[in-house]
Amino acid sequence: MRKIEKATGGRRNIWSRENIIYLAVWGLLFAAPLLSLYVRTASDANVVFDWKEVFIVWKEFVVFLLLFLLHNFLLAPLLVYGHKRMAYFTIVGVILVAFTVYQCSSRPEGHHPRPIPMREDGRMPHERRLEQGARGMERPMDMPPRPPHKEGVRGEMPPPIVGERDILSIVVLILMFGANLGIKGYFRSREDRKRLAALEKQNLEQQLEYLRYQINPHFFMNTLNNIHALVDIDPEKAKDTILELSKMMRFVLYEGNKQGVPLTRELDFIRHYVALMKLRYTDKVRISIDLPQEVPDRQIPPLILITFIENAFKHGISYQHESFIEVTVAVEGETLRFLCRNSKGRGAGGKEQEGGVGLDNVRKRLDLLYDHDYSLRIDDAADVYMVELIIPI
Repeated sequence: MRKIEKATGGRRNIWSRENIIYLAVWGLLFAAPLLSLYVRTASDANVVFDWKEVFIVWKEFVVFLLLFLLHNFLLAPLLVYGHKRMAYFTIVGVILVAFTVYQCSSRPEGHHPRPIPMREDGRMPHERRLEQGARGMERPMDMPPRPPHKEGVRGEMPPPIVGERDILSIVVLILMFGANLGIKGYFRSREDRKRLAALEKQNLEQQLEYLRYQINPHFFMNTLNNIHALVDIDPEKAKDTILELSKMMRFVLYEGNKQGVPLTRELDFIRHYVALMKLRYTDKVRISIDLPQEVPDRQIPPLILITFIENAFKHGISYQHESFIEVTVAVEGETLRFLCRNSKGRGAGGKEQEGGVGLDNVRKRLDLLYDHDYSLRIDDAADVYMVELIIPI
């Protein structure tokens, strides 16, 4: 319910921002006649501020405003949200035709073509000039006299069906509809991008949660195997191992599901884990760990480093030959540098055993958490396996 309310609130904010733009544009349009007349009266003393001129312009603006409201709240949603192209273009076409008829029927008289003035005898002015040019010439006897001409008939042309002003108004209306569609489409695409980002974030959280649930059983499985081996070899060490395991379980249960944990808590977890593993091996295995005692108050994803250390203990230990594991963590400015080197035991090769999920999950988590803002270098040499990880903190 909370997510639905948040999404609805975002749509309401987008709606208000869109309408604020429309309100500002129409406010400027209706203020333009007032400003124009004010400037004219201020610059010319003979011009008187007449509200009738403003109302004439506003009367035409009101027609466009009503059509805009019809298009914005009823027609544009058909195309932008409903994808009903046929219905939209059909209705818009009908509106354009009706608007053209309205413009032609409400055309002011001053916009009709004026008839050419004629003389009282019904003749045009140019006929009079021709008559003066042929002065002295007699009319042929066989030419019939000119029939009487009715005043106001000759020379008067019928007004055109669609005038220049009408065409300009239609073009302005089409541009207004197009601008309305563009703005509404922009806010719709912006809303879609936000919704897609929210879905991607939710998907990212689900993937991270899934990976954490995979890592935890993987880690406990290896630790319980160590305890099982110590019960028969050294019961006292097994007891100490259980204590160390309880500390680590407390960290995993209470901190493992968080997005980030303090760096000090993650380093303490590594210390407990290495101490637990040292109880199992003899002096033939050289284990060195170099962790900073004082670190800045920064966050780090939980259990992001332990998988590499697990992998080193699993594949870098040989019971027939001397082996070593070296773990180093250093804070360098705004980055954390993790280095893990280990020898290769029998059948190792620095890779996970068949069915292992540790290293694959770490790579996926790093990609999801840091994208390209991290460095992971793995050097699989003949006798030494090395992992170097640098992440921002």
